[in-house]
Amino acid sequence: MSNIIEIQNLSKRYNGRPAVDALNLSVAQGDIFGFVGPNGAGKTTTIRIMCTLLQATQGDILVAGHSVRKHSRQVRQTIGYMPDFFGVYTDMLVWEYLDFFGACYEIPRPKRAGLIKDLLELVDLSHRRDDPVDRLSRGMKQRLSLARTLIHDPQVLILDEPASGLDPRARVEIRELLVELARMGKTIFFSTHILSDVAEICTRVGIIEAGKLVAVGSLEELQQHLLPHRLVRIAVLERAEDAAALLQAAPGVQSVNILPAGNKEGQVVRLELEYLGEDTSLTALLKTLIDQSIPVLSFNVDSRDLEEVFMRATKGLVT
Repeated sequence: MSNIIEIQNLSKRYNGRPAVDALNLSVAQGDIFGFVGPNGAGKTTTIRIMCTLLQATQGDILVAGHSVRKHSRQVRQTIGYMPDFFGVYTDMLVWEYLDFFGACYEIPRPKRAGLIKDLLELVDLSHRRDDPVDRLSRGMKQRLSLARTLIHDPQVLILDEPASGLDPRARVEIRELLVELARMGKTIFFSTHILSDVAEICTRVGIIEAGKLVAVGSLEELQQHLLPHRLVRIAVLERAEDAAALLQAAPGVQSVNILPAGNKEGQVVRLELEYLGEDTSLTALLKTLIDQSIPVLSFNVDSRDLEEVFMRATKGLVT
């Protein structure tokens, strides 16, 4: 799959201090890419350069082959940008707001009418079509802003903290919209510090700290690279010693412990093992026990979430 965004040795300095520092990053066409980092990490600066709103100190960004330095007009036609503030005009009606931006993109009036109808259906605001924008809830304003980014049918959506400040229901609605837009063929690049949103929908994740990219990949790749050790808990009815010996000899197993089970005969025995290997190989451990007729009652693997990955990748630095 080809890359639709190429960030090339990008740097931005303010008074000699780096906000973004030699950043290199690629985003494939069709990705939902989560750009994750603490406040002040350089996420918004990177996005504003990508959207041609800031000039880089060094480096370039290519969007669908267009340089933000040399071909800013083509970049703006290619992207839909939603900033980290609403950017809605409260003295307009909902449909007027979309009509205004459609006119800015020189979309003919007859075509705009159909687009507005379709976009309001997509973001579930058809019933608020004739309402003043200032009567919308925060979540509805975010959905309206998202509809506005789509008015010219861009290839790439660039969203800066799209779920920030939303209640749980509104956050779920925004996530569902992003997944639906990806199904429609859009590439989505969004920044966030809400890690659960990234884990739910992203195909790839980039973690930035103090202006530098510290990790990038799918969640599974980041987990494997940054948190390779897993704790596996197994319960057996009997033959715990045999199970421990089999597991200890298996590839990727670092250690096996049989937990104290008391003195009752027939009591379930639990084992804990430290595993260093790929998730896909975990099934081989269970198969090893079953093939030797060891009565396994449960087989559980501790989950590794994005919060653990984030903490392992970052150091708490600020620019």
